[in-house]
Amino acid sequence: MASNVEAPESWYLALLGFAEHFRTSSPPKIRLCVHCLQAVFQFKPPQRVEARTHLQLGSVLYHHTKNSELARSHLEKAWLISQQIPQFEDVKFEAASLLSELYCQQNLVDSAKPLLRKAIQISQQTPYWHCRLLFQLAQLHTLEKDLVSACDLLGVGAEYARVVGSEYTRYCNLTLLLMERKLGEVHPLLTLCGTIVENWQGNPIQKESLRVFFLVLQVTHYLDAGQVKSVKPCLKQLQQCIQTISTLHDDEILPSNPADLFHWLPKEHMCVLVYLVTVMHSMQAGYLEKAQKYTDKALMQLEKLKMLDSSPILSTFQVILLEHIIMCRLVTGHKATALQEISQVCQLCQQSPRLFTNHAAQLHTLLGLYCISVNCMDNAEAQFTAALRLTTHQELWAFIVTNLASVYIREGNRHQELYSLLERINPDHNFPVSSHCLRAAAFYIRGLLSFFQGRYNEAKRFLRETLKMSNAEDLNRLTACSLVLLGHIFYVLGNHRESNNMVVPAMQLASKIPDMSVQLWSSALLKDLNKALGNTIDAHEAAQMHQNFSQQLLQDHIAACSLPEHNLISWTDGPPPGQFQAQNGPTTSLASLL
Repeated sequence: MASNVEAPESWYLALLGFAEHFRTSSPPKIRLCVHCLQAVFQFKPPQRVEARTHLQLGSVLYHHTKNSELARSHLEKAWLISQQIPQFEDVKFEAASLLSELYCQQNLVDSAKPLLRKAIQISQQTPYWHCRLLFQLAQLHTLEKDLVSACDLLGVGAEYARVVGSEYTRYCNLTLLLMERKLGEVHPLLTLCGTIVENWQGNPIQKESLRVFFLVLQVTHYLDAGQVKSVKPCLKQLQQCIQTISTLHDDEILPSNPADLFHWLPKEHMCVLVYLVTVMHSMQAGYLEKAQKYTDKALMQLEKLKMLDSSPILSTFQVILLEHIIMCRLVTGHKATALQEISQVCQLCQQSPRLFTNHAAQLHTLLGLYCISVNCMDNAEAQFTAALRLTTHQELWAFIVTNLASVYIREGNRHQELYSLLERINPDHNFPVSSHCLRAAAFYIRGLLSFFQGRYNEAKRFLRETLKMSNAEDLNRLTACSLVLLGHIFYVLGNHRESNNMVVPAMQLASKIPDMSVQLWSSALLKDLNKALGNTIDAHEAAQMHQNFSQQLLQDHIAACSLPEHNLISWTDGPPPGQFQAQNGPTTSLASLL
């Protein structure tokens, strides 16, 4: 002990060295790392060492364990002690930032806000942290849909960055301010921001980072608007940009201005984000095999990152990826896999209250789509109703209402509820959202209803409108669905040649996507059409195709309904269930898969 008194740093450096060794081991030995850091307190260290150790412990526990309460306790102590120590900004503000992040994860937003406000107030002489904390509070307001407060903070951040001479951080703030604008106002602003970003002279990695930031906002803006074709040039630029940034070394980013040290996202996270927006585009456009390819790449990258980093944004990326690939699986006829992935999303949401709050509506929507695919229409209605109760997002609301309308059309006896819904998503008058894709889908739903009611001329008008809109933006699934339904209408009207002209391209497009339900429907029509036209060989070939598709769908139907996770269709309230009872077998028929 005498040596410890003479050289108090030696024991601290030794314990710190051991802790870092255990943390960076492969795999990390977190328990031993925590033991080493906790041992520091046995030596009654000075305040600076005590505060820093609490921060290190809180950070390790937060990022590498599920013991959020202990992490919170250490971070609160680090924040409290560091405020009493002069010139201790890094520890003080990192503790505030991490602690507020943890509060948000625990749904303690009312604790996070005052903490961030105080940290922002006392960080004005520390440009890097002041900008970062402003962004963090703005993000928190954005999650609560308080865009006015978020934009006020971003405006403060942009002005502060101008005053301290950080053009890079200023552009980050200005670019984010775009997201408050309405669709019509955003296009000219996007063009202006794009020009500013391109003309900005900074070091290479910062410039590329800023371009990725801007292009991600631009691509997601187009995808929200359902403009799948229009977004292609921006998406291509983004993919090229991420390839460029991955070849640059992080040690190139050594700006002299502390405010320029702000980095909106680590390079590895950017790569996953670009994969994610590529998956979103591929799913909307109907390139489902491409969506699968990029999902696999992104999930593999996420698994590697999550071994060393439990940042909440990685779980968010994982959930959004799974949400999109689940929709792809339901289209391609892989319902059992989709159901297991829905269960995986439930498990991820169980680990984070905040993640569940943000994705509960999407989970119920996915279950509603699954219920439609296995012909459980009552459950589908219950799931969509639960989703509508939970969402405040206009585009998601319109998507849910459109699918709920399709359920009522299939049931055939819900006229009052159906007409009430259709009034709210009338594509000809005051459509509630600016999404091109959702408006085209609303025309399709109108066409489907008119078809079932035998009003064929009206159905044709709606479907031709869908075709016009879907062709304009390469919405392949809507195009295929509209073509096969038009083909069905012409077949019913006895116009076999015109029917064939619709069904053949529908089948070709459905095979390319691939969309199993449209292939099943098209092959049934082709069988009857070729029989009516006297093409015996073609009729036999179509009948064989129909039989093959029916068998594949039936086997998948049985597999999905036999899974214990199938019981999720009954969950409509509260947190997702953790355990599932085994199923005896399918409880639904394949009767209405057409």
